[in-house]
Amino acid sequence: METLIANRPVEVNEQGYLLHMDQWDKEIARYIAAEEDIELTDRHFEILQYLRDEQEKGTALSIRRVGKSGVVDIKEFYKLFPNGPLKKASRIAGIPKPASCI
Repeated sequence: METLIANRPVEVNEQGYLLHMDQWDKEIARYIAAEEDIELTDRHFEILQYLRDEQEKGTALSIRRVGKSGVVDIKEFYKLFPNGPLKKASRIAGIPKPASCI
């Protein structure tokens, strides 16, 4: 379905995940993060870019894989994206919800 995020029309699924990665930018990320009560920093954007890069490669994302990436450890990942870090970070990054997320 089409909706407005940051005053731009984008396609999202019923859970609010972008259907097209190319519709994502930092302004959309900030808007989605604000809905999750997260104020994005440069560190958040480093992790979001890592997730986007891995998605483009076709890598199956999981908390364990992110924690072993060398980009962020699990403790920091939970601190930056509390209460479901991979699920929230994926939505903010404009990528599909990973299969490993319920």
